[in-house]
Amino acid sequence: MTQKTHIAWLAPVMLGTTLPGLAFAQAETEGTDALRDLSPLVVTATRNRSQAGETPQKITVITREQIEQQLAITQDPGQVLSNLIPSYSPSRQKLSNTGETFRGRAPLFLIDGVPQTNPLRDSARDSYTIDLSMVERIEVIHGASAEHGLGATGGLINFVTKRAEGGGISHQVSTQLTFDDDFESEGFGNKLGYQLSAQNGDWDFLGAVTRQERGVFYDGNDEIVGIAYPGELQNSTSYDLFGKLGYWIDEDQNVELSLNHFDLEEGDDYVPETGNRDASIPTTARRGSRDGAPGFNEVTTARLAYSHDDWLGNELDAQIYRQRFRARFATTPFFPYLDASGNTQYDQSRNESDKLGGKFSLSRAGLLDDRLRLTTGIDVLQDETRQMLVDTERTYVPETQFRNYALFLQGDFSLTDSLSLHAGVRHEQAELEVDTFSTIDRSDVTQDNVTVDGGKPDFDETLYNLGLVYQATDWAQLYANYSEGFGMPDVGRVLRGIDVPGQDIDTLLQLQPIVTDNREIGARFDWDRYGLELSYYESDSDYGERLAEENGVFVGNREKTEIQGVEVTGEMRIGDAHDLRLTYTHAEGESDQDGDGSVDTELTGINIAPDTLRLGWSAAWNDTLSSHLQASHYFDRSVEDPELEFDGYTLFDASLAYRLPVGQLSFGIENLTDEQYITYYSQAARISDEYYFAGRGRTFTLGYQLDF
Repeated sequence: MTQKTHIAWLAPVMLGTTLPGLAFAQAETEGTDALRDLSPLVVTATRNRSQAGETPQKITVITREQIEQQLAITQDPGQVLSNLIPSYSPSRQKLSNTGETFRGRAPLFLIDGVPQTNPLRDSARDSYTIDLSMVERIEVIHGASAEHGLGATGGLINFVTKRAEGGGISHQVSTQLTFDDDFESEGFGNKLGYQLSAQNGDWDFLGAVTRQERGVFYDGNDEIVGIAYPGELQNSTSYDLFGKLGYWIDEDQNVELSLNHFDLEEGDDYVPETGNRDASIPTTARRGSRDGAPGFNEVTTARLAYSHDDWLGNELDAQIYRQRFRARFATTPFFPYLDASGNTQYDQSRNESDKLGGKFSLSRAGLLDDRLRLTTGIDVLQDETRQMLVDTERTYVPETQFRNYALFLQGDFSLTDSLSLHAGVRHEQAELEVDTFSTIDRSDVTQDNVTVDGGKPDFDETLYNLGLVYQATDWAQLYANYSEGFGMPDVGRVLRGIDVPGQDIDTLLQLQPIVTDNREIGARFDWDRYGLELSYYESDSDYGERLAEENGVFVGNREKTEIQGVEVTGEMRIGDAHDLRLTYTHAEGESDQDGDGSVDTELTGINIAPDTLRLGWSAAWNDTLSSHLQASHYFDRSVEDPELEFDGYTLFDASLAYRLPVGQLSFGIENLTDEQYITYYSQAARISDEYYFAGRGRTFTLGYQLDF
């Protein structure tokens, strides 16, 4: 999709998105009325191919221009998502995204519809499986959804990858240099990228590769940010290999094969210097040899897709996929054992997950005098997961196999010219298989704790959604929606934590699935150059999952939870060169910790994001120069536990883009004012000296890109 198409449709309709800040003036000066005649954007994250701005729940589409705008400032995917998705938690700035929630619950991450989230043993790294340089746009469905099945209790985040465009053969090379404001050699990072796009007759191909080296991060006081043993972004090296081959059988039929391999490995030459939370001294780092092997994230995803736009009058979409996920966590003081010499050593764990699945859908429009569109299909998934200890070769989480089958039917019916009904049903059938196993003794991981009898518990859930969209005037639209989401608890945490003898898999209540009810009402307003969207949501689960820390380890407590929130997004276009954007989000939630059936305990920062106000200003000054300035204010938040109260902070970021005679130059500044702050997660989610981290200070990114 061209830049003009993005601007034409997303400006008036997709109020949850930002207009491109790195776009150049010649694209901005085209006539707005002419651009409005282009076709609306189809959101592929919705199985019925919904059009942007016509859905009964909030949808955000993040364009390629917006992604590039953020990547000019930061290479942290969590930070990019937090900056662009209302109600997404502030980034931890670590490899682990534990605590990065969406509307207070877990989002389901997808790449071209392929699930990245591991349903059985959440490694909290599912947003770090692809380099954003490979992504054309990001489609976000807010709130619980059964559109793609398992895991979307908070919403869907679908990374839609690039494909060949433009005809013939084209190349793109890019480079970036990142450094702190004191130009410390340890803080230097670099990134190189190459992309090949080719089209020849009915064939098209896109191949890309990136390699990135990250230096250490410095905070606002010019101290090295502390190392997080379970997973670290700083002082790491990553690369991504991506390829997509497509063949057009005819004008209606397309076959597409894509492969992505992402690998990130931490460095092993820095160790943490533990801080003091009570004294407000953050954990830092110094050079030293880390125990054990470095942590890594290694993910390979393969996908074969087929589409037919006119199969007996229907639209057919089918895909099969396979994913291999491996994640090693760095050494922590939680797995002690004695070596052959009688010395205490500490083991580290590795998560292994293999997914095989398929998605098939059939859609027919034009029914009942062109008022009804029906979409039906089936999804299948098999996931095998285990978690091992590397040195002692012990099983931490037993090999667990999960099979999931789902049938769905979705209907979109135009009741009148201004009122439409959207309704659907999805039936989930799932089976979990675990062999008899023994848990390990956490005080000595070479010893067994208790034996747990295996079993094959199964579940079936029927999920419903019902929504209305009312076009009140040519500039005002109202919507209301009820939807249900289906997810599994973190089975690995449950199984590895069993310490009572005589347990068996079939009777463990904690393995019951999570069903989330999402209710939402909202309004969209479009006054030509001005746009506003307001939404209020409630997200309830009678048997949800609340993350909590116990003895330094996160556990998932199964409790009734209720979450409510408000999202406000506004945009204003000033002339042809300036765009302003505002978002405000508020959320609160409670859980039933005492089991009396009434929610009475406030959810903390591990689940709920702070109230957040974001402002953005994009400007195209002339044919060669554009700029973007953004501010994020995180409001103070008080909870019942005074140790988890949050002192808010405000961050500013800026970027410039300049078109050279050959190529394009970009310059970004993260944390423009060099604010010294403690991250939201460190303040509000976890009481720990080891995990008390400052955020990244002022950081510069200089980039160059050449297309030929």
